[in-house]
Amino acid sequence: MTSTNDFIAEIIRAANRVERLGNSEKRRLLRRAVATISSLRERTGIPSSNTSHDAVFDLQAIEVTVERRKPGEIKKALLMAADMIRTLHIVLDSGTQITTKGPE
Repeated sequence: MTSTNDFIAEIIRAANRVERLGNSEKRRLLRRAVATISSLRERTGIPSSNTSHDAVFDLQAIEVTVERRKPGEIKKALLMAADMIRTLHIVLDSGTQITTKGPE
């Protein structure tokens, strides 16, 4: 298992016991997930949209307001992060490179 797979498993385990996690642990996992997603995006050539439609912004918003969030919201965010990381890891492992075309 790779460190990425280990992290995905860690996120899923945390999501399944979110009620028992402290706010600092929730925040740490979400912050680490955002950093991992950003890194994987960069390595695959996927740029951030830099808009509010980017799911990473949702994860960041939940991370900074974690103490005001319901356990269900945190669980959903953690599972979304795990899915994004898993998908990006698959793309990276496939050797697929994504290129974007700038405005003409």
